[in-house]
Amino acid sequence: MKLARTLGSVGGLTLASRVLALVRDSLQATFVGAGFASDAFLVAFRLPNMFRAFFAEGAFASAFIPMFNRKVGEHGGDLAPGLAFAERALAVLFAFLLLFTAVMLAAAWPITFALSGGFAKQNPTPDQFAFAVSLSRITIPYLLLISLASLLGGLLNSLEKFWINAAAPILLNVAMVGALLFFHGDPYETARAQAIAVPVGGLLQLGWLAFACRRAGLSLKLRMPRLDPEVRRLMKLILPAAAGAGAVQINLLISTALAGALLAEGSISYIYYADRLNQLPLGIIGIGLGTILLPTVSRLLGAGKEAEAMETQNRGIELALFLTLPATIAFLVASEPIVRGLFQHGQFTAEDTIRCAWALSAFSVGLPAYVLIKVLTPGFYAREDTRTPVRFATISVGVNLVLNLALIPLIAHVGPPLATAIAAAVNVTLLYLALAKRGHFVADAQLRHRIPRLLLAAILMGAALYGLEHLLDPYLTGSFLMRLAALALLVGTGGAIYVVACFVTRAYRLSDLKALLRRRAPANPKE
Repeated sequence: MKLARTLGSVGGLTLASRVLALVRDSLQATFVGAGFASDAFLVAFRLPNMFRAFFAEGAFASAFIPMFNRKVGEHGGDLAPGLAFAERALAVLFAFLLLFTAVMLAAAWPITFALSGGFAKQNPTPDQFAFAVSLSRITIPYLLLISLASLLGGLLNSLEKFWINAAAPILLNVAMVGALLFFHGDPYETARAQAIAVPVGGLLQLGWLAFACRRAGLSLKLRMPRLDPEVRRLMKLILPAAAGAGAVQINLLISTALAGALLAEGSISYIYYADRLNQLPLGIIGIGLGTILLPTVSRLLGAGKEAEAMETQNRGIELALFLTLPATIAFLVASEPIVRGLFQHGQFTAEDTIRCAWALSAFSVGLPAYVLIKVLTPGFYAREDTRTPVRFATISVGVNLVLNLALIPLIAHVGPPLATAIAAAVNVTLLYLALAKRGHFVADAQLRHRIPRLLLAAILMGAALYGLEHLLDPYLTGSFLMRLAALALLVGTGGAIYVVACFVTRAYRLSDLKALLRRRAPANPKE
């Protein structure tokens, strides 16, 4: 399996989902703006997203996929023992999720208060806060649905059917875009419609993956829950993995709560919209690579192919930086025109654009770190070590909290994104050093050759974008088609310049491109 080719498939579908998410966010900015109704919905939406990252896409996948692959490998590739294990895991997971969802619904008031800091700076009326709590109760069931979907997606990923799982988030965005287009009203009515669309999207995702599993012969039956030794082992791996995989989400949670408590109205929305843009490359590159690397590395290690596993991680880091560094520079240099072209219309003002752009620039400082966390953690999870990442995640959460408290009084809503970025850099540094110390990762000659050249190519692209953005700026506040064309020209020109710069700096050579087209690994570069 070729890493770049598989990422192209997964990344393409993730790109489609993220583009739909940008359409959703643009419509939300138009119909809801950046006031209390928007902040209330985003707090309610943060809740299931946070626990999805903890227990579904993060912890469960990290613990379940290596155990499933090992089970199949021990029986010569026979899926039956692995599916029996998956059914036992499903029984326990479903029972736990039902109970957990019920508790969350009952505790929606204190949870909303904790996530928002009580919106203290906004001084909401009792009716406004009750509205925020009602939105949380509507979105909470999404956790149950997406967690069950994660188990089915993990099965499909283990069989290298990555595209099916990668396509599932598109359905959530379809539901939310549909709600905005057909059920919008005043900002409060629109926020409620958006909240209802969240569990509807979860049902669509679960149905899609269940259908795909049945077509692939992976039908699971619901059993009575029983904690046998293998399921106990899974539970022990999940708990630390939850915190390790959800470190970024924990940091965003802290940022959201402090923004609600200490910052003015709209600050949560500025941080949210900036994070959504930052999540575009993170989702396409980081989550895509993490999704591919975990089953791939665990399968190689299970077969005793340590050298191939390390080669796969080297190419994963190389691919991550090749795609992430230009996005980082673009968000630093051209954050304001990007935000203006996407969001500045309707309820979203020019002042909102400036404030959101500052937050985006701060987030983007940590973009390489966010992606590399996704690339490095499979090196631990594939060896069934879920405890080490949680230790490092805990340290990064502490760093984030301290920096939030220090930076918010100085730079207001830009403080939380910058604190999150620095905390991610601390996390990825600790992960890298631990893998290197254990001999589980060594940067090879090809990776060491390319990193500084890729950085130089990205800087050259940034210099070109700085001049181009001033020429395109007048076209970024016109009609929808004009804004779309201007953004496409900005992004397309930047991408073309970056590719040329990669050849100029000798980060890549024509022989590498020819080797890729022949689907052969390129030779190690020579200085």
